[in-house]
Amino acid sequence: MTGHENANRDPASDPLDRLGFLLARHGAVAKDRVHHAFAVCGLAPRQGTTLMLLGRSGDMSQQALAGELGVDPSIMVGILNDLESCRLLERRRDPADRRRHIVTITEAGTDTLTRVEKALHEVESELFADLAPEELTALRGLLARVRTSPVAPPCDEA
Repeated sequence: MTGHENANRDPASDPLDRLGFLLARHGAVAKDRVHHAFAVCGLAPRQGTTLMLLGRSGDMSQQALAGELGVDPSIMVGILNDLESCRLLERRRDPADRRRHIVTITEAGTDTLTRVEKALHEVESELFADLAPEELTALRGLLARVRTSPVAPPCDEA
């Protein structure tokens, strides 16, 4: 097939050009690079995401963190235990409700978050180097509209 024929064919007719496949393939590459960026900073992805959320939102209850991250509270305890043992965050009882824990990022956590943000910026700069700022804005908007909610059940193979 010549370049001209290749340019004129319907992308949906080639299974390797299907949008779901392309998103999965590019998503896998992006995921690997993001995970590597977290690892370079000494963090697992959920740990890094937790620090990023605290950096953006400030102090949060342990329950609110679990909800925002979409993780089971028992998983959240493990994530927080690891981050607290590294002195990247602190948990303290909420004076208004002693049953609640408030999670606060520490100075060391803020320093680590700065390294994470830099590492992620480098990953994104490399991944999206060929896209103009307005294309990045459009891509972000389009991806926000892709239906990835767990509400829709996956297809069952019969």
